[in-house]
Amino acid sequence: MNHDLKESWIAESAGIIASGVNPRAIQVMAELGIDISHHTSKTIQTVIDQPFDLVITVCDHAKEVCPIFPKAVKMHHMPFPDPVWATDLPDDEALRVFRQVRNKIRRELISFVKDFPVQSQSK
Repeated sequence: MNHDLKESWIAESAGIIASGVNPRAIQVMAELGIDISHHTSKTIQTVIDQPFDLVITVCDHAKEVCPIFPKAVKMHHMPFPDPVWATDLPDDEALRVFRQVRNKIRRELISFVKDFPVQSQSK
């Protein structure tokens, strides 16, 4: 989002646990010219009190255990497969899975957010 919609959105990312940034995610994003090698992994607790126009959960487990964001205008769930399950596959197959998920997120999430009415966010 920060790459494709940088003129209108600022995205934050957080998870249920801080597990680090997967090297395969770094690799497949670099293939698109997007450098996430400097990103860090953080938990929801670090951002829960921030005001957000939109909070999107992207995996079913997160939807089930994700707390309510008290300052979010809207919450929405968009399930995407977690490519980390492919960790035990041979490298070429695992990278294929990471690319598929990357492309699906980019296609569906960006399309959804692009049409979402911004209410309080200032950029």
